Amino acid sequence: MDSFSHLGQGFLIALQPVNLLLATFGCFTGTTLGMLPGLGPINGVAIFLPLAFAMQLPPESALILLASVYMGCEYGGRISAILLNVPGDAGAVMSTVDGYPMAKKGKAGIALSISAVSSFVGTIIATIGVVLFAPLLAKWALNFGPAEYFALMVFAIATMGSMLGGKPAKALLGCLIGCSLAMVGIDSGTGVYRLTFGSVYLSDGIPFIVVVIGFFAVSEILVLLERTHAGNEVVKISGRLLFNIKEFSSSFLTMIRSGLMGFGIGILPGIGATVASAMAYMSEKRLHDKDGTFGQGDVRGIAAPEAANNASAVGSFIPMLTLGVPGSATTAVMMGALTLYNITPGPLLFENQPDIVWGLIASLFIANVLLVFMNIPLIVIFTRLLSIPNWVMVPMIAAISFIGVYGVHSGTFDLVLMVVLGVFGYILRKLDFPTAPIILGFVLADLMEQNLRRALSISNGDTDILFASPISITLWIMAGMFLLGPIIWQLCVRILKKKTPA
Repeated sequence: MDSFSHLGQGFLIALQPVNLLLATFGCFTGTTLGMLPGLGPINGVAIFLPLAFAMQLPPESALILLASVYMGCEYGGRISAILLNVPGDAGAVMSTVDGYPMAKKGKAGIALSISAVSSFVGTIIATIGVVLFAPLLAKWALNFGPAEYFALMVFAIATMGSMLGGKPAKALLGCLIGCSLAMVGIDSGTGVYRLTFGSVYLSDGIPFIVVVIGFFAVSEILVLLERTHAGNEVVKISGRLLFNIKEFSSSFLTMIRSGLMGFGIGILPGIGATVASAMAYMSEKRLHDKDGTFGQGDVRGIAAPEAANNASAVGSFIPMLTLGVPGSATTAVMMGALTLYNITPGPLLFENQPDIVWGLIASLFIANVLLVFMNIPLIVIFTRLLSIPNWVMVPMIAAISFIGVYGVHSGTFDLVLMVVLGVFGYILRKLDFPTAPIILGFVLADLMEQNLRRALSISNGDTDILFASPISITLWIMAGMFLLGPIIWQLCVRILKKKTPA
């Protein structure tokens, strides 16, 4: 009952006129950014993070804005996936499989409306899950000491490395790059300068905002400059704009199952919506694809990934709020927002600052309702925005990025460093390196170092403390399974191929 009373208090905060206006603005702009191919929720939140801080918004209002942008981007990714066959973000990749064939058959309106409702159902399921399970997990997390937290963060990096995009080695290398960038500045333990290369400007370290904007916004600008100057060719919306009862009833259980699956996957640190949507789609295909309709424009094929990726996005808030470990790359950016306000996410956050936590959770309900009522009637307006040429998009993104970064610290060095990191991020993207693990590594590095130092100081330098408790042993075993599992699987596949006669 305490959770529901706290949730009521959260609604009082989220329904304040200013916060409600910020949520509406975030939902609209998030949907707009999410449907533009390549931008996605990480870029959306990264662009608005410095603006929220520069506007001197209170922490609960800033989080409501960023969460609304996040949810809006998750909704928006499906629009370009259905109409262009180009997903707005990685989580919407599976939505192209059945969404685009439906659009080509003249059922674009049906695909867009059923995907919007699926996103709504998935988000509602996950938000209810956050209300029920987050406080329980926060109480359990109070048993965590420095050694357990260090093992947990190693586990988060391991899951990111094993699950992201089928490129475990590159993902782990990206995490190491992020950790290296976080090491720049003064050593908190000894007070010695490290990796500053004699530069006074790097003595305080690299600001989080500079890293985020550089690797995502600036690198995305460079990618956009490579593409055509003309707008995209969008499939025209014709016929029915809304699904009928038969189409809804055939996909409703799919929404429920996929929403529950997405929420469960979203809780695991570092895995994200891409894996959730793929697993949900393949699961529904095994259950229902007896006639080979999946991939040809089946409504269940669009309902499953959309419910799963939105549920996973909401589920990723649980490890961030309760354990202080980002559940996804986007929540890693939101963790950076908390640190800008000198707020430490973790189990004590529910006790010390319940208004921030429950205001954020309540805003997820409100943003979800706003998005479903916004996406269905305004879909024609959103589709027209897809035809905006890149020569208009690039200056807009660049202006917001530069103003946001300069507004936080008012230093020109940050702008130069942002551009340098952006070029570096662009090179990594051309080499097919995922950039999301870099942010995860950057966020976790400082926390890993602090908890490792605390654990070793408690034990007088004895490393056995890292493996002393059942929790830490379990986390180390799980991390090893995630790291070694793909390698062992590939070896087994190769051995079986050699033994199988041609």
